[in-house]
Amino acid sequence: MIINENTKSLEERVFLTLEEAILTGEYTRGEALTEMSLSKKLGVSRTPIRSALHRLSEEGLVEIKPNRGAVVVGVSDDDLVDTYKIRMRLEGLASAMAAERMDDEAKAKLEETVELSEFYLAKGDVDKLKELDTEFHLIIYRASGNRTLSKILTELHRNIRSYRRIALTVPGRLKKSTEEHRDILAAIKSGDAQEAEKLTSLHIERAMENMIIATKGR
Repeated sequence: MIINENTKSLEERVFLTLEEAILTGEYTRGEALTEMSLSKKLGVSRTPIRSALHRLSEEGLVEIKPNRGAVVVGVSDDDLVDTYKIRMRLEGLASAMAAERMDDEAKAKLEETVELSEFYLAKGDVDKLKELDTEFHLIIYRASGNRTLSKILTELHRNIRSYRRIALTVPGRLKKSTEEHRDILAAIKSGDAQEAEKLTSLHIERAMENMIIATKGR
């Protein structure tokens, strides 16, 4: 992929491109990333590559090693389980807050994602279902009214997106996930914060269980 210098600052664009490649598994754990090879692949000088690798090191996604450059650390199985456990608590809280604060416009958007999910489930459009799954959760984060919570959850959600997709490949999970979204929606629309929190935490727990099942076959 050649970086387009006009889309964002060059350094930021390089960073986001490399981060995406690591998080989606294009670059695997233990793989060495050298400035020279990345410079050729992305069509940019080594300076923004160097800056991006240092940022990735600060995020814990790569480790800078002498004579090897940056070595991909990625996201380990333990990291994944820890992330899901954190999501169980925080997403439950976000849904509870959303049940108390979500306005009618946001409720309509949330309901639309569920209805579209049911539509695309019947059509068997897996890619669209995965997009709608992400949108469902992001709407709740924003509707919680807590910017710090929303930012943390959005980051956690983004960092494990490739694994969320894997979890959704477990037979029957897409249908069950859509049904769980419908139940969460009902709790939020009724303003039942306690029920919304319980159902969301359970939803994330089941997603974790499916992620573990799916990744065992990798």
